[in-house]
Amino acid sequence: MIKRTSTFTIFLLLLAVTGYAQRGSRNEVDREKLESARVAFITNRLALTSEQAEKFWPIYNQHNESRRTHMGKLHGLSKEAGDNPSESKASELIEKRFQIQEDMLKDEKSFMREITKVITSVQAFKLSEANRDFTRQIYQMQHRRQREN
Repeated sequence: MIKRTSTFTIFLLLLAVTGYAQRGSRNEVDREKLESARVAFITNRLALTSEQAEKFWPIYNQHNESRRTHMGKLHGLSKEAGDNPSESKASELIEKRFQIQEDMLKDEKSFMREITKVITSVQAFKLSEANRDFTRQIYQMQHRRQREN
């Protein structure tokens, strides 16, 4: 069963990568296919039961959206700084960065408390690694595809 599930996950990853489509003048990922592949990959890697998955994904998706928002704020600080910020502006932005990072840490702690009510602590611990592995595999597949073209 695990071998078949791993094969299925790899198939979904390949499907996600081949789902890249040109939109406008730049390449963008087909988000729906990529997210389907992420769900399959993480579900498989954490060995989520169907009951766990049903409760896990809404919590995970909400956390991911919050994280994206925080990351956007951090990125915005760099834009706000411009090329040559003054000493006072840089100090202000450093404090803002720390506040955003503190908010992210609070959210991460809250997420872990909530998610460990749904999945085991071992599964929760493996989640970060699964996310990194998924991203790494997608990056490697993209890189290989670019070399072939």
